[in-house]
Amino acid sequence: MTDDFPHTWQASVLNGAPMIMPARHFVFPLAIAGEEEALARGALWLNVKPVDGSNFVAQCALGFSDKNLASGLWSTPNPDHLLAVAGGYAYRIPASQPEATALLPIRPVVSVHAAPEAEALILIGFHDAVILTPDGMWQSPKLTWEGVTEVAVDGTILRGKGWHMPSDKELPFALDLRTQTLTGGGFNP
Repeated sequence: MTDDFPHTWQASVLNGAPMIMPARHFVFPLAIAGEEEALARGALWLNVKPVDGSNFVAQCALGFSDKNLASGLWSTPNPDHLLAVAGGYAYRIPASQPEATALLPIRPVVSVHAAPEAEALILIGFHDAVILTPDGMWQSPKLTWEGVTEVAVDGTILRGKGWHMPSDKELPFALDLRTQTLTGGGFNP
């Protein structure tokens, strides 16, 4: 678990299904077309204890079986939310209302980076990023034609490189996490 932001819940990753399932057990993703077989790939199991109420188990289906994709548990800029990433699929789970869990629109998530100064948690995909904030989330413009590399957080700026197809070069980018302004990058329409 990565604990970069204050939070109101406690959580742990389990090795599998608990021997005794608590009364509250949630399976994610919810019914989504094309995801009927997601749980067959495996799942990330979490035990979550919200600040108020009883604990619950969250079973988060793996997006992909690739070990190079992100998997794990992160605190987020919203103290009630936790982020579970299972084989590149990202689930934003409100600890006080787990039935409102959202499967995030970026698939697969390749890496996750905290930017505490910007109150942001950054999920990097193949072409762009999703940024979680205390009040919600936003999606970056395209950063590359394919593959974001050399990712680093510099205060409130996300830096990295992205492949520019016409020149076949990796070009640097800087994304201001407060203003949502992108400078540079490998994707120029």
